Amino acid sequence: MKKTLTIAALILVAGTSVFAAPGKSRAPKANNTVSFITPAKENTFSVKVAAEKAVVIIYDQDGNAIYKDLVSKGLPTEKSYNVSNLENGDYTVEIKSEKSDIKKQMHVYDDGQGKSYLFIQ
Repeated sequence: MKKTLTIAALILVAGTSVFAAPGKSRAPKANNTVSFITPAKENTFSVKVAAEKAVVIIYDQDGNAIYKDLVSKGLPTEKSYNVSNLENGDYTVEIKSEKSDIKKQMHVYDDGQGKSYLFIQ
């Protein structure tokens, strides 16, 4: 009887340790090499790239690429984009780099003094 209880306790401990063992996390790591930053001027958004090749692509609401720009060739760069020439509507801004791919939804509208935008979270 004691052997049976001992074996049952060992099996219970071994089974529990399998579930409690740390595993590899599949959550994406924070990436600070490519980011959107607060612009200095109205009607613009800015992109900051830290030492890697990156491309900014703007898509219209139908998914057609309407603008493509090589931001960096491997050097730290900060670049601004003016939205005043875009039509009112929804767009997708994508920053593709060697280490990450960031997409944000953007809505462009007329604010009475010109074009403005907001990123939709």
